[in-house]
Amino acid sequence: MTVDKEAAERLAHSFGAEAARYDRTRPAYPQELIDRLVAASPGPRVVEVGCGTGVLSRQLRAAGMDVLGVEHDERMAEFARGAGVTVEVSKFEAWDPAGREFDAVVAGQSWHWVDQEAGPAHAARVLRPGGVFVALWHVYGTPEPIADAFVAAYEKLAPRPQYRIGHSYEEAFESYLAGSVRTGEAFAATGAFAHAEQWQADWERTFTTAGYLDLMRTMSPMALLSSEQGTALLDDVGGAIDAIGGEFTMRYSTLAVAVTRT
Repeated sequence: MTVDKEAAERLAHSFGAEAARYDRTRPAYPQELIDRLVAASPGPRVVEVGCGTGVLSRQLRAAGMDVLGVEHDERMAEFARGAGVTVEVSKFEAWDPAGREFDAVVAGQSWHWVDQEAGPAHAARVLRPGGVFVALWHVYGTPEPIADAFVAAYEKLAPRPQYRIGHSYEEAFESYLAGSVRTGEAFAATGAFAHAEQWQADWERTFTTAGYLDLMRTMSPMALLSSEQGTALLDDVGGAIDAIGGEFTMRYSTLAVAVTRT
């Protein structure tokens, strides 16, 4: 993603306006990775960075963890609280743990919003020795007719888009894996963490036209379009899905990087 500072701020604050939609459409995390994360943590005390509506926090709570969310958007935090998650409002880099120490720091679909120098150093401060940091990202790819319709419609509406669009699954996987590796390297470079492990889980999800358009309304590229442009984009992509039968299966991989506090 390559956007200027102003656009990045718009993106970072765009999700709260769609908190309920975000919560019902964004996928949960594969149980095998939840189990692996729980097994890697030396204890139950977890802080989730950028917890959003609490999708990952709720899964960790169901697995027996004691989770505190840190979320900079009050609207997302309020939704998460309504779902039973304890949340403190702050950017992670500026968050004051008030002397508390945690067994795990986790970030689901959020670490790329954190300052890449201040973030690892702050995670080191709040983790107990032997504690783990785990960041997770979903990688996905739509069938070619849908991806092509998305790219064509977006470029028609925003001929000089600030957001990189049109990733194939293979392009997205390569980009996210490289980012996951860089994250591990950044933590190792602090001298406070052991060598990084890379985790992966592959899965699929089937969407109807209406279901996928609902998900699209929460995606970052939509936040950079006007309401009229967004409607036109949804119409074009919806037409492409209807043309292949009104349903398709999305290929997903969830990638994670895990490092241990030395």
